[in-house]
Amino acid sequence: MSVARYLTITLEKRGVTALAVLLDDAAPRTCAAVWEALPQSGQVYHGKYARNEIYHLVPAFASVEPGKENTTVTPIPGDVCYFSFDSDDLGNPAYGYEQEADVRAPEPAGAKAIIDLAVFYGRNNLLINGDQGWVPGNVFATIVEGLDELAQACQSIWMDGARGEKLTFARSHQD
Repeated sequence: MSVARYLTITLEKRGVTALAVLLDDAAPRTCAAVWEALPQSGQVYHGKYARNEIYHLVPAFASVEPGKENTTVTPIPGDVCYFSFDSDDLGNPAYGYEQEADVRAPEPAGAKAIIDLAVFYGRNNLLINGDQGWVPGNVFATIVEGLDELAQACQSIWMDGARGEKLTFARSHQD
């Protein structure tokens, strides 16, 4: 039996932090890739298609892409998911990303990999996208503390806007 590893998920401007446990047994490759790359921080976005989701996009960080493991298309409250896209997948202006954001700009030789780290805070989520179809995500962690407070802050992002809010994933050292 291995020792549990935890990460914090913080909305910086709103001052809200939740604690999540990594699902090392269910998604070992994804957990290893994310853990080694922490901290990760970026502009938060609220899900448009999935429903009760916040996420940020960062350049690919794994030396080897973990691939699909412990996937879902119906995440539940507290699920923390990993998605891998290339810039062509997210090129439609309907997604609302600002053009100057460098993780979404295509490389001269083609598309570049983008990682989406997402948190689901409510029920009835469905990972289907009008451009891509089904979008399974790797569930690599689950929130064990602070989900109610985070959900309230996520509703604020939905209703009041995400501009200027930063989502940060960092290692937590629990005893």
